[in-house]
Amino acid sequence: MKREVFTFRRFSRKGYALFAVLGREVRVGVLGVATLAAAAPRLAQAAAELPTDSAAVAASTGDTLSLAAAVVEASPSVTRVADASALLVQVLTREDVAAAAVTSVNDVLKLATGTDVRQRGGFGMQTDISINGGTFDQVAFFVNGFPINNPQTGHNAADFPLTLADIERIEVLEGAAASIFGSQAFSGVVNVITRTAAREEGRGAVALDASLSGGSYGTLLAEARAAIGGSGERASSSLSAAFRRSDGAVENSAFRGGKAFWQGRFDGKGFTLRAQAGATLNDFGANTFYSAAYPNQWEATRRYHVGVRGETAGRVRFVPEVSWLRNADHFQLIRHSATGENYHRGDVFAGGFRAYAGWRADKAAMQGTLSAGAEIRLEEIYSSNLGRPMDEANCFSHYTRHDSRTNVALNLGHSVRWQGWTLDLSAAAQHNSSTGRRFRIYPGATLAYSVREGGGHWRFMASWQRTFRLPTFTDLYYKSPTQEGNTGLRAEENTSVRVGAEHKSRTLDAGVHAFFNKGTNMIDWVMFAPDDVFHATAFRLSNMGASASFAADLHQLLGARQPLRRIALSYAYIHQHRRDRIPYFKSNYALEYLRHKFTARLEHTLLIPRLSVAWALRVQRREGNYLVYANGAPTGELRPYGTHAILDCKVRWKAARYELYADLQNLTRTRYYDLGNVPQPRFFLLLGGSLRL
Repeated sequence: MKREVFTFRRFSRKGYALFAVLGREVRVGVLGVATLAAAAPRLAQAAAELPTDSAAVAASTGDTLSLAAAVVEASPSVTRVADASALLVQVLTREDVAAAAVTSVNDVLKLATGTDVRQRGGFGMQTDISINGGTFDQVAFFVNGFPINNPQTGHNAADFPLTLADIERIEVLEGAAASIFGSQAFSGVVNVITRTAAREEGRGAVALDASLSGGSYGTLLAEARAAIGGSGERASSSLSAAFRRSDGAVENSAFRGGKAFWQGRFDGKGFTLRAQAGATLNDFGANTFYSAAYPNQWEATRRYHVGVRGETAGRVRFVPEVSWLRNADHFQLIRHSATGENYHRGDVFAGGFRAYAGWRADKAAMQGTLSAGAEIRLEEIYSSNLGRPMDEANCFSHYTRHDSRTNVALNLGHSVRWQGWTLDLSAAAQHNSSTGRRFRIYPGATLAYSVREGGGHWRFMASWQRTFRLPTFTDLYYKSPTQEGNTGLRAEENTSVRVGAEHKSRTLDAGVHAFFNKGTNMIDWVMFAPDDVFHATAFRLSNMGASASFAADLHQLLGARQPLRRIALSYAYIHQHRRDRIPYFKSNYALEYLRHKFTARLEHTLLIPRLSVAWALRVQRREGNYLVYANGAPTGELRPYGTHAILDCKVRWKAARYELYADLQNLTRTRYYDLGNVPQPRFFLLLGGSLRL
């Protein structure tokens, strides 16, 4: 008889625990080496399981210690890489998403401490996301470790092809990490991990989710998701789709769009194969998105993504990966007019591999991981505006211009762990066809010390990173009645230093961190005079800041019979110093940062356990000013963004198979601007429900 294999994943000091393995083959999950996974920049989102002094220990509760399996797996987790290399990462869980008054991934990111979310429209339409005072072009975005950055522009980079039901967790890494995650990880990383299996959620072989909601401004959201397979099965898959539409909260901000996302996994003999594909289609009125002088703008965007990753078994693991991303958009400066009209189509083809192996010296109680990898990436664009003019014979459709560049990356990393200490050294050698023939070396080093005392876990870390980012095609070439690119821009370069301390226990989670970024050739769009257009230019710019966070499980602290469940507080402060004296009138991006950001979240039940309420308060002060327009013409007056407070609330009735909810956003009815002359909605109400089968 073939007996069931049992893997220890939880060890409990209970006398009856051994009965769970009687009559079974036993495989004990030894906590092995952590891997830095400093491999191909776009492929290095994986790591081995964490060792005993890592965050896995911090997750322990009481007498029971949660352990990870000994299987070294190429899991696309920023969390594991960050924990292994002493980088700062925040995790927003599926429950955080469900409890918050949010309608998109971008709304969820507003809760992250050092993250700045600047929206032009609702539901994630044209959202700019930045971290630690950087710009929206300096963040690397991933879905399950597959890159989705757009070399044309970062404005649409955060348009994730996912429904909220797809999300398992969102990982936000703060700080430069190009030697691990590639050149786009200039100031941070956002990685969305999706759910895949049905059985792992305690449901049947097939799981179905559906939700429908509607509310203010004629808003309608509909989502559906199906998953098949799960833990213990060789194959699993899921498929989701969504439709969204709204009349818009302000004039010319109506939108409609859809999303679709598929993913699958197959476990063969000696290998694992993962694949995913997604599509996003949006049409929306762009109001004053790019210039208040033209309030009747319009845009349509299309995004398609396919990625495949494999992993071999054995002492040395090989992880090949290929992916393709296409971004297309049609923009009209004046709706239904050829004035300022643009067509763009960009493709990114990437392929690479990494290899990693762990070692241990038992006598010295030391262990480590050596990793290496390579990647080649082709970025190409066809456009009516961006790139170099094409020969008339090569022009097609609306495309008369073209440009492309090829990036080759080689990575090497070594992680060593000894008696609570972790030292990671990594280096990325980058060559890009647009910057010359020679390779540029960007090293990184992190040091961490972890100690467990009583029921808590302390961790102290420091990191030093060198990184760079190429200008986007928009930075280089874009030209319109209100903007002018600059083909003379060079790659941004940054030296980043971070220090921090964290404490985790069964009831509390707290941390303090500080950073300093010294940037050269930092790209921004500025006006040099009140009647000027925006020019792409570069500064020598330094960002420095500190943050603190605190979260408490109130059920554990105060008991489960009282109504309070969880409280979380965070605060981030940033100061910016421009190291040159180039005069300017107004900045559009880099110099308009959040100096202060305070968030507070409270979750509690209301009368009965099934009825819960989640509150979220955000207080922000943005530096910089926006230019006041009157009758479509600039007045020359600059008005500060100032300070504003936003209070959101979500009320949920949660049963085993269904949920009813009410999202109440901006209860304070605050009129505020994330970007100049684009007013954000006042009070917004969304009523809906979801069904789980």
